[in-house]
Amino acid sequence: MNILAEKIIKKVHIKVVEGDITKIDSDAIVNAANSYLQHGGGIALAILRAGGEIIQKESNDIIRRNGPLKTGEAVITSGGNLKAKFVIHTVGPAWGEGNEEEKLQRAIISVLEIAKNIKLKSISIPAVSCGIFGFPKEKGTEIIFKSAKDFILNNETPFDEILLIGLGSEIPELFEKALKND
Repeated sequence: MNILAEKIIKKVHIKVVEGDITKIDSDAIVNAANSYLQHGGGIALAILRAGGEIIQKESNDIIRRNGPLKTGEAVITSGGNLKAKFVIHTVGPAWGEGNEEEKLQRAIISVLEIAKNIKLKSISIPAVSCGIFGFPKEKGTEIIFKSAKDFILNNETPFDEILLIGLGSEIPELFEKALKND
């Protein structure tokens, strides 16, 4: 895990990290999910492989009970075999579907609401929608950072740290740029 940048807002450390989200020791990690919580590719598949089939089983149970998630919604499962105790799954927008910026903001806020409500101290968030969903990476990382910052400023939270994370250098460098341009 390589920390590239940090900003402290209301005692919450927002850190930009280059690393593998499945190896992070946060209370929760965020999964960029699809509406049916089928973890077949990208971050979702990596989380399933590292965390085990229990994550898919719990996801299937949620869909069976509540139906598919809408864009911007989030749900929580256990972390299975991950270091993280929980996985918060959110459905970000696919680029081109309309109101993408608002939907991405809502997806991040939904995640942070769940984390706040169960009193988590730390959460790791990847570049939701910036992979196979085609959201422009620079714009997406900026919205994710700004959504987290605004949430902290407008809510009393239990958070000690929020990690904005990406594998390789591209996404972490874009998160770093968002922090520095703030």
